[in-house]
Amino acid sequence: MGTNIIDLEHIDVTFQTGKNETVQAVKDVTLQVEKGDIYGVVGYSGAGKSTLVRTINLLQKPTAGKITVEGEVLFADHKQQISNAKLQEKRRNIGMIFQHFNLLMQKSVIDNVCFPLYIKGKKKAEARKRAAELLEIVGLGYRQNAYPAQLSGGQKQRVAIARALASDPKILLCDEATSALDPQTTSSILELLKKINKQFGITIVIITHQMSVVREICTHVAIM
Repeated sequence: MGTNIIDLEHIDVTFQTGKNETVQAVKDVTLQVEKGDIYGVVGYSGAGKSTLVRTINLLQKPTAGKITVEGEVLFADHKQQISNAKLQEKRRNIGMIFQHFNLLMQKSVIDNVCFPLYIKGKKKAEARKRAAELLEIVGLGYRQNAYPAQLSGGQKQRVAIARALASDPKILLCDEATSALDPQTTSSILELLKKINKQFGITIVIITHQMSVVREICTHVAIM
């Protein structure tokens, strides 16, 4: 047994919809992710996978349950347990990549990767140097001056991964990160995620509805 980097205990998420109806998106989910895992959460659309993964960094506050990340309780007894400033700091340790890449279309590839570095207060020269290194790691060093519209889906996802790595996260959350990609591109992105997991020891949580993704990359899996 390794040490748990993420601990979710009895997580419930309910939403109020209009006429006093409640929808239970996540019901009593308990799972532990060990440091260095590639942990898959698989299930049909609407099973609550994305909602669950967003509770890890409190982008979605649960209705009930307890969330512990890197040994620190973020949420318990129906309320946030750390200050907003501390939470922002914690979120820097948790990178996220999404199905639709979420890139800044009017900025070049290197500027997209620099963005989180500027937020961290890095000087321009230092940020650009680090961004260039990250683009080399994801195999896109040669496209740093291109714009997102000039890239394929797989290349856009590589830029998104480089940007997520810019804040030196300990955890990378991947929300359906390959579902907009063809099988061959999916394979190459999964290879890249495996390499990042090994090279940097980053714990990865992958939300997917594709069993092939789970088979190819995950060390553990939860089914919702």
